[in-house]
Amino acid sequence: MKILLIRFSAMGDVAMTVPVVSALAEQYPDSDITFLSRQAFAPLYTCVPDNVHFRGVDLKQYSGLGGLYRLYRELRQERYDYVVDLHDVLRTKVLRFLFRVGSSARVTHINKGKVAKWRLTRSWFKRAHQLPTSFERYEAAIRRLDFNLDVSQHTLSSRIEPLSGKLAEIVGNSNRNGETWIGIAPFAKHLGKIYPLAQMMEVIKILSSRPNTRVLLFGGGAKESEALAQWEKLFDNTVSCAGRLRLDEEMQIMGHLNVMVSMDSANMHIASLMGTPVVSIWGATHPYAGFLGWGQEEDSCVQVDLPCRPCSVFGNKKCRYNTYDCMHKIKPEKIVEIIDKKL
Repeated sequence: MKILLIRFSAMGDVAMTVPVVSALAEQYPDSDITFLSRQAFAPLYTCVPDNVHFRGVDLKQYSGLGGLYRLYRELRQERYDYVVDLHDVLRTKVLRFLFRVGSSARVTHINKGKVAKWRLTRSWFKRAHQLPTSFERYEAAIRRLDFNLDVSQHTLSSRIEPLSGKLAEIVGNSNRNGETWIGIAPFAKHLGKIYPLAQMMEVIKILSSRPNTRVLLFGGGAKESEALAQWEKLFDNTVSCAGRLRLDEEMQIMGHLNVMVSMDSANMHIASLMGTPVVSIWGATHPYAGFLGWGQEEDSCVQVDLPCRPCSVFGNKKCRYNTYDCMHKIKPEKIVEIIDKKL
């Protein structure tokens, strides 16, 4: 029994497929599962069962309808029995259509619940309640093909290795000696998901001044790396990992953290895969939309109740009041309080 699952982006969404695919592989050990995604996300799939194979592609090599047809022809040679589209965008719609008309595979796709998410985020008469999580939506898509899949009790087995060499050098103290390690990932793709940096610096100031505490900063891109390098100089016992590590190396360090502080971003999901408790900060978005990290609890989410929240599923909408009170009204002390509860 050969199964193809497809999800190309974004990193956080791909990370959320890992528990579901792992559960499928364990509950159907005789299956041969291929997960198709971007090559850059391969490290997310390093700790899955042996019957899962990650197939990474460079989508630039398969651009346009001609490129997608070529990718389909390559995939068709594997003679898949089932194809599950966990993305449901134009590119994957074309692929699943080709499988439906050109192969014997049974094909299905995710229901993203767009109407329910619109009702959750609209400016009038919000229906503020918990929607199915992405994990549940992925699971439901697979179950439509008559798989008796149950993800709710699944436990991920992350491989945490001792830090050595380059990683130990960056962290500065691989032996720990009783130190508490707190990760902080202060950035996100959209402004509505970023805690004000001045207030985040207050959080770091409080934490870094504590004895036997080390703060590790995570981020990507030149501007983020530059900002976090400045914070490393500004605060004691603070180390920036930004721009210095591959994804798999960041994952190893995250696996050693006592707690990770993150926005509603990919870092929340990566730390969750490593079994690290996460204190997540939510502004324009809300856990109700279904994107809370695997195994994380809502009492570890830092947020303020405002009638306008949530205003966006992905945080990409400009604040209608241009104040971003959903973030500015979160006190640094509140974040530290929840961090201490997790510790």
